[in-house]
Amino acid sequence: MPPGQQHQSHLIFASGKVSLISINALHQLHIFIFFLAVFHVCYSATTMALGRLQIRGWKEWEKEAAGQDEEVTNDPSQFRFTHETSFVRQHMNVLNKTPASFYISNFFRQFFRSVRRADYCALRHSFVNVHLAPGSKFDFQKYIKRSLEDDFKVIVGISPILWASALTFLLININGLHSMLWISIMPLVIILLVGTKLQGIICRMAIDITERHAVIQGIPLVQVSDSYFWFSRPTFVLFLIHFTLFQNGFQIIYFLWILYEYGMDSCFNDSKKLVFARLCLGAVVQVLCSYVTLPLYALVSQMGTTMKQSIFDDQTSKALKSWRAGVKKKPAANSKHGSGSPSGSPRAGSPKAGDEGSTAGIALTQKQGQGDDGAP
Repeated sequence: MPPGQQHQSHLIFASGKVSLISINALHQLHIFIFFLAVFHVCYSATTMALGRLQIRGWKEWEKEAAGQDEEVTNDPSQFRFTHETSFVRQHMNVLNKTPASFYISNFFRQFFRSVRRADYCALRHSFVNVHLAPGSKFDFQKYIKRSLEDDFKVIVGISPILWASALTFLLININGLHSMLWISIMPLVIILLVGTKLQGIICRMAIDITERHAVIQGIPLVQVSDSYFWFSRPTFVLFLIHFTLFQNGFQIIYFLWILYEYGMDSCFNDSKKLVFARLCLGAVVQVLCSYVTLPLYALVSQMGTTMKQSIFDDQTSKALKSWRAGVKKKPAANSKHGSGSPSGSPRAGSPKAGDEGSTAGIALTQKQGQGDDGAP
């Protein structure tokens, strides 16, 4: 033992206390945290890059959908049977007649074009008509991209629940249980269940359209509701995606740390086949979650009853926040001076109408006004 450690051990035992963690273990913990930080940055960058790559392919669909909105507006006599629309036709088949075949078909659908053109156009049309003024010019693809960035801010964090789950797996990682193999299988199972659920939501929306209407005008209008999601909480699906990415990254980081500290021939890697299987499962989960499930959630989650803050771009959002802060401060100032601003004069700090993204804000205000007046 080095002289410094001998002196420290002498002082510890002389005081009648024993160290909770040795200096060597503390050094290994520092290395593990370094691996965790570096890999977490690379892992998060890969997740965001794959998600953006998937959403980038929807740009052409956005241009086509905007043109279809103009055609429907200029030609209001376009009526079709519900089962003749492409959105309903591709989801209404014999495989969706029973609950078992319904989930089996949606399980495999996530591997082959998880988001199709008809799905995107139908969900976009429903979002614009429910939350904005019908016929308003709104770039839904850019909104989905901003929504993906907001979701990424959530999944890039590490909550106490995630730390507790990682600690639990470390404590039960004893010889014979192969807990690291199970921790690599669990993210795959969760992400496949989430993908099946999201595909099932889209399919259920198409089935509901056929149950409500026999004839529709233009693009099918999907009913917006939180009841499609587990526990009527769309954010619970995002938590499962967050948990999956963390556990998958953690088991890969753990392998790299073991490889650095003890080598490939250590007792932690007693079976090379299991190690190879874990790494393959980790790569599959990373690609499937980042390229398929996360963009799919960013699209389907818009069918909830609430809108996200990303409905406005950054400039408009900052203007609204500053205006809200100014309105909060104004009553306090008025109470001190005993006078308020005239009801007809504009409030100080109100967002300018010329700001970028104000079109969505104006359309949103118009839609809310129609709802207050009792208009459909």
